[in-house]
Amino acid sequence: MKYFRQILVYANPYKIYGVLNIVSNVFYALFGTLAFVSLMPMLKVLFKTAEPITAKPSYEGVTKLGDFIENSINYFITIKINTEGEMKALLFMIVIVISTFLLKNIFGYLAMYFITFLRNGVLKDVRNDLYEKTVDLPLAYFSEKRKGDIIARISTDVLEIQHSFLSILELIVREPLMILFTIIAMLALSPQLTLFVFIFIPIAGFVISLVGKKLKKQSDKVQKEQGLFLSILEETLGGLRVIKGFNAEVYFNRKFKDSTSRFYRYSNSLLNRQNLASPLSEFLGIGVIAVLLWYGGSLVLVSKTLAPDAFIVYMGLAYNILTPAKAISKAVYGVKKGDAAAERVLEILHTTSPLADKPNAIVKEGFNSAISIENISFKYEDEYVLKNFSLEIPKGKTVAFVGQSGSGKSTIANLLTRFYDVNEGSIKIDGIDIRDITKKSLRSLQGLVSQDSILFNDSIKNNILLGITTKTDEEIMDAAKIANAHEFINEMPNGYDSNIGDSGNKLSGGQKQRLSIARAVLKNPPIMILDEATSALDTESERLVQDALEKMMKNRTSVVIAHRLSTVQKADLIVVLLKGKIIEQGNHDELIAKNGVYTKLVEMQTL
Repeated sequence: MKYFRQILVYANPYKIYGVLNIVSNVFYALFGTLAFVSLMPMLKVLFKTAEPITAKPSYEGVTKLGDFIENSINYFITIKINTEGEMKALLFMIVIVISTFLLKNIFGYLAMYFITFLRNGVLKDVRNDLYEKTVDLPLAYFSEKRKGDIIARISTDVLEIQHSFLSILELIVREPLMILFTIIAMLALSPQLTLFVFIFIPIAGFVISLVGKKLKKQSDKVQKEQGLFLSILEETLGGLRVIKGFNAEVYFNRKFKDSTSRFYRYSNSLLNRQNLASPLSEFLGIGVIAVLLWYGGSLVLVSKTLAPDAFIVYMGLAYNILTPAKAISKAVYGVKKGDAAAERVLEILHTTSPLADKPNAIVKEGFNSAISIENISFKYEDEYVLKNFSLEIPKGKTVAFVGQSGSGKSTIANLLTRFYDVNEGSIKIDGIDIRDITKKSLRSLQGLVSQDSILFNDSIKNNILLGITTKTDEEIMDAAKIANAHEFINEMPNGYDSNIGDSGNKLSGGQKQRLSIARAVLKNPPIMILDEATSALDTESERLVQDALEKMMKNRTSVVIAHRLSTVQKADLIVVLLKGKIIEQGNHDELIAKNGVYTKLVEMQTL
């Protein structure tokens, strides 16, 4: 339970429900025991085994409390029989028995009622924290993790933790109390017989514990495999067009079936081990009952030290221990599964982001002079993508980065937005290292239009707004007009309220890109970063998008990562990169005059 204990802090806001559950469980256990004990007076009436007591008994201390209670009940029954007859006394006893069982079940329901709020509250808060942490973690974290595994942790693992909360309260409160009260009643009836029971219960407990030893490890395998096949499903849905286009359905079907087959094997092993808990505990319990019948029968029939009615009630109480014992053995397995799930959830929650804001980070407002890239070096894994790279980007200027794929162009965009941190050197805005600025205020100064138009399954209006709540409909339309998107939006069935489908699949590539530009225009940041914004477009869409980009870049500082050189000819400075180093820089005319690498790139694209 070492991991599960760390999850328990999430129960703090709902502890009142936990307290009410415990109180209800105390009464459930109490009335559950009394329900059997209350049978005894009725049996005495039926068997006429007790001598009638006509004088009211007196209390003589704790040591004789059992005798006092028994004599008081006997006295009450005697008076009842003498005044109202045997049948009415029996009927009264039946009402008492039914009432105790009714109260037991009422408190049982209340215990479940209160725990529901605690379990679902913990479920909600853990999921919220997991989602918040997932959004906060850097992009580098997700390049090493499968998305499906993250989804599995937020969905099924958290659900497993929720179920474990019921198990743990059964394990430490409800069932132990039921066993405790039952044993107290058994001791009151026959200490000799109860001592005999205690010899066999530890043996049964030891056998049950042997079954559950490997459960946590097996549960971890099941949860990991579930994460794997969810990843395959997520990849399949995202790449369905390519899968169909390359006739790769058989390959992905086989990949998915291999994963579900492993899940099938692990789940069978886990559930069979878990399902063994209940019959095993019941069988061992019945074994104890059989021994009781033999030994208790000898006390009734041979030594006559135990009354028949007391023996019947005692056997009922002994069987009453079986149900909570079974529940505890199942709860032990439930907690072990919950502990395995908690470990996977906590792995994400305890991951520290290397990009976390410093305690004294500055909230930067406005951009005044320049972006300075000072002698930076950066690597994703082993090899440096950028090495000793330096550049000054003055305010109001457009700087374009061009070069072959893998030359480090997009890496510059990732570093400027602080999706990654440099390994060496520094990037400064107005002389302040961006690592000393809060991420939120840094990114509020920047607008980003990427090569992949990331859109969401929502309306056009909400995709343009994307979290901004202070803009009017007129401002949204103005941004769409600048992005050359207003015309096609008006042609949609519901205009700006039209849903664009999953990832914007109801739109063409050019339309999606123009919506991305409208989003950046509406944000109205002083720095604009365009990461190959037109590389995936046809000529007509490129013309519209390029026109929109030029309108957007007016009076802004723009960093343009370009594959198509036709989009950067008007840039104030063009930087040509090769293997992470600057090999040429200047405006278009200057670079053409040099007749170097840039000229060759232009000629290749023109051809």
